[in-house]
Amino acid sequence: MSPTVFVVDDDAALREALVQLLEAAGLQVENFPDGQSFLTAFVADRPGCLLLDVAMPGMTGLEVQAALTARGVQIPVVFLTGHGDIPMAVRAVQAGAVDFLEKPMTGQALLERVHRALALDQERRHAQALNHGVAERARRLSQREREVMALVVAGSSSKEVARLLGISVRTVEAHRTHVMHKMGATNLAELVGMAVHCELGLSPGPTPPT
Repeated sequence: MSPTVFVVDDDAALREALVQLLEAAGLQVENFPDGQSFLTAFVADRPGCLLLDVAMPGMTGLEVQAALTARGVQIPVVFLTGHGDIPMAVRAVQAGAVDFLEKPMTGQALLERVHRALALDQERRHAQALNHGVAERARRLSQREREVMALVVAGSSSKEVARLLGISVRTVEAHRTHVMHKMGATNLAELVGMAVHCELGLSPGPTPPT
């Protein structure tokens, strides 16, 4: 699905100018005159970014941003602001917006911010897909393999894992090989990265036998 630039601004003339500029740059655009109409039409999993006016009648840009956050939507937001609205725009950035532009803005500045926001969205979606794939592979591990993986990524040697789990070193090595294969890791550094980056929540294993 191609990314879409969603433009939300109550100024019809500015909105039309933004649409023309973005479409001339080869971008797919949808525009809305107010926050509520955008929220009603928007589907959360659509790729893209949002150009959002800060000060609008009805729902303000900050309220639209809050509504998206409440839905768990992570679309990159670039706020459009008049000079007097800059403090509001700063608060919006602090709440998670990626940038803000002061009106009137140049076409080049706008396109630069939009392309940056679209790149951020693509990176986030790629990371989410990667994390989902790693989590799916981790769920296919047996309980013993999960225990071995947790101890290995924590820095334990095969001998230490064997002692902690009360099994032989040879058995630890076999489990470790299975873990590497199932997780698709080519080395220990990759396995550690998968566990840490995706927050797999692996348990440290049972208490050492006495």
